[in-house]
Amino acid sequence: MGTPDFAVPSLARMIAAHTVVGVFTQPDRPAGRGRQPQASPVKRLAERHAVPVFQPASLRREPAAVDALRALDADVIVVAAYGLILPPAVLAAAPGGAVNVHASLLPRWRGAAPIQHAILAGDRETGVTIMLIDAGLDTGPMLSRATLPLAPDATAGRVSAALADLGADLLADTLPRWLRGDIAPQPQDDAAATLAPRLSRADGRIDWSAPADAVARRVRAFDPWPGTFTEWSGEILKVLAVTEAPTDPGSPQPTRPGQVVGLPDGPAVATGSGLLRLMRVQPAGRPAMDGAAFARGRPGFVGACLGATPAEALAC
Repeated sequence: MGTPDFAVPSLARMIAAHTVVGVFTQPDRPAGRGRQPQASPVKRLAERHAVPVFQPASLRREPAAVDALRALDADVIVVAAYGLILPPAVLAAAPGGAVNVHASLLPRWRGAAPIQHAILAGDRETGVTIMLIDAGLDTGPMLSRATLPLAPDATAGRVSAALADLGADLLADTLPRWLRGDIAPQPQDDAAATLAPRLSRADGRIDWSAPADAVARRVRAFDPWPGTFTEWSGEILKVLAVTEAPTDPGSPQPTRPGQVVGLPDGPAVATGSGLLRLMRVQPAGRPAMDGAAFARGRPGFVGACLGATPAEALAC
């Protein structure tokens, strides 16, 4: 059971080493400029290997889907970023239970967005946990874990790709040992748990009053999704990459967070503590571009206040 790119390496390893009797993935979704229905990455891989595919919209409201799962007579259910809640009937559908590839070092970052929250929090490391799914939110006992250092410039996209491969390797090692009875599941320490709730596009709005390092982590944590943005001149400006910039006492000093200042190597924005250089931005309806190129084509940009109301922008 899985849907996005994160789940593809795990499915590939299962196909290579085991008999995969069926794949459950989310229904096709409209995507691209034409908004045509697109199959998930997991579905595309399964179809290339002639694995039967099931796409219920809900396992709780579609008993026929649960019946189809039982009919597969699987030894174990493997889950990786499926995106649907598994009811008790699903958890009991295979003697080996439901084994999940979770993208954090549980019990830290239980929930739907563990990678983004790890970067947001400034964690030095993250990893993958192979766990048994129970009725709670990522609360089940653990079978194995593997650690991945988080580089200072790590983005969620790069970390997700690395954890997908790490998780596939760990799953390939763990699953046979679990099915042989060689692993004793370890309970999680609930007192040490932290939550990683699902994100929305609104979470990408930049608060320039936050410290520079916190804003920079948000930009990296939300790359590629949900992305970070601010407002300028009544339009949305996507902020794709930033870097902390030294404060030059000889340059004009910002008067408030969000104000754009001109530096020799490009525009920077004042935060609650320090400056952030805009490395790449994307104006509404336009391609992404270098921050310096964006500022050169817009004379009023330097000195403006980002994220401000029109009245505040005039007073900036």
